[in-house]
Amino acid sequence: MANALPGQKAGEVTATPNPSEFHVYGPRHLSSPSWWDLLRSSWKDPNYRRMVIACFIQGVYLLELDRQDKRDERTGLAPQWWRHFMYRLSQTLVDERDGSIYGAVLEWDRRALLAGYAPFRPAGAPAAVVALRGTLLSGATFRRDVVDDLRFLAWDSLKGSVRFAGALAALRSAARRHGAGSVCLGGHSLGAGFALQVGKALAKEGVFVECHVFNPPSVSLATSLRGFAETAGEVWGRVRAWLPYVGSAAAAAAPAAADASGEAKEVSLERAGTAKWLPHLYINTNDYICCYYTDAAAGTATVTARGGGGSGSSKAAGGDGGMGKPGLARMVTVSKGPTNFLDAHGLQQWWADDVELQVALNHSKLIDRQLRSLYAAQPASPQGSL
Repeated sequence: MANALPGQKAGEVTATPNPSEFHVYGPRHLSSPSWWDLLRSSWKDPNYRRMVIACFIQGVYLLELDRQDKRDERTGLAPQWWRHFMYRLSQTLVDERDGSIYGAVLEWDRRALLAGYAPFRPAGAPAAVVALRGTLLSGATFRRDVVDDLRFLAWDSLKGSVRFAGALAALRSAARRHGAGSVCLGGHSLGAGFALQVGKALAKEGVFVECHVFNPPSVSLATSLRGFAETAGEVWGRVRAWLPYVGSAAAAAAPAAADASGEAKEVSLERAGTAKWLPHLYINTNDYICCYYTDAAAGTATVTARGGGGSGSSKAAGGDGGMGKPGLARMVTVSKGPTNFLDAHGLQQWWADDVELQVALNHSKLIDRQLRSLYAAQPASPQGSL
């Protein structure tokens, strides 16, 4: 018979802590907001911001697992992951087809803050956070998750999903209620794919919310085909530029006209104007699902953010504050951390104390391609069109 633990009565059985509990699996050194935050808010620290939003997304994973295991508000594991930071569950995003929870809207809990003798929300703390989880490979939601995974793999788009519509409606509602500047959007894995596309859809409406995406999917057949077409176009351009030297004078004039036409069509984001919406991307290059975001874009086709809104003044890991060069897309990668795939794709690394981050290549080919339609000059519509 095993000896009793110190302070344990003979015959008393101690409950084994669940490995998903916040105090077991969560960050070790993230403080709960207090009156001190009114003077110097922890939310102004981008590392704190990244870690807390990652915790919120972990809470959404646990919301679905709590539902599957029939845990209630009192016994559930999920609330621990936002209550510690003085937030409360305002809305759950439910897939009506199977009842699974794929997202949540968390709002600042003013009553919890008052209990800590702090009269108002600390500077930089969002009033609401829309958090979206990724794929769960077990349980009743497996089928719906994988269908959306395959949808992205085939089409590089999630717009046809029921969850896309639900997430967009929730984000739009939160922005209207609290103001876009007080709302954050976050997602992991498949949820990061939804976050990117939902945030972009709202940006097209002129509403710009801060967006944090962890391990966003970067592999799809559609992207691969477009990449092949772009490569073929570049090769043909080089061949076309070489042809005048072996052809006639008429052939020499053709490339110039073609280049002028091509330049009119290929407006880089750098020259298209000021970008107002840029997501924060967190990438582990050992994760083959998201690693292609670090592929460099050619030429000057670079996302710019001069005068961008949202969290443009915040800093992240890195010697330059994590923002990279002024006016470029914000991407942070793991320089020292998990290397095997399961851990490299995991969420836990983004709140771990021992992970080392660095600013990644800012000229991202995928980000440039995804946001080009948002900021490139739109062609004028023909007169008389309906």
